[in-house]
Amino acid sequence: MAAIFNAVVNLAPYHVMAYGTLLGTELYQSFVMTKICYQALPMAQFTTLQKKVFPAYFRIQVGLIALTAATFPTKSIVSLARAGWLFWVPLGTNFGMAALNWLVYGPRTQDMMIKRSHQETIDGRKYNDEENTSEDMQRIKRDFSRNHAMSIHLNLIAMGATILYGFALASKIRFVL
Repeated sequence: MAAIFNAVVNLAPYHVMAYGTLLGTELYQSFVMTKICYQALPMAQFTTLQKKVFPAYFRIQVGLIALTAATFPTKSIVSLARAGWLFWVPLGTNFGMAALNWLVYGPRTQDMMIKRSHQETIDGRKYNDEENTSEDMQRIKRDFSRNHAMSIHLNLIAMGATILYGFALASKIRFVL
């Protein structure tokens, strides 16, 4: 009974669960969910879905990073700061990239998608029509591409940091049978 109580009050299991949820969420959203939706949905429905999914994903990502940091064994963030750069740099990098996506590049990308849709109505043509594209549509497409590419790259950097953190964490785990 004492062993179960010690496990419940120890931060380690919560930390591993928070980290695992973070990594799983990042990988699933980035490589499974988005690809399936892109292939299965018409572009208008895909865009509508992404406008709802990605803000939630970025908020959840930031929250899980904070939870991972807050549950760092043995004394939460204080222990994380003392654990060395191999622990706090990946989590800090991940937090920074996710926050930029949540607060800056996600909203900018969404704004460009809305502007692109409005411009399609004004021009009477789809955004991907090659002929007679208006200057406004060209500018909107360029701005969308820039912000979307930045968001993708920030997400990849965040996932890389999550994986690096996982290796650092695994290097400290000791199995006793």
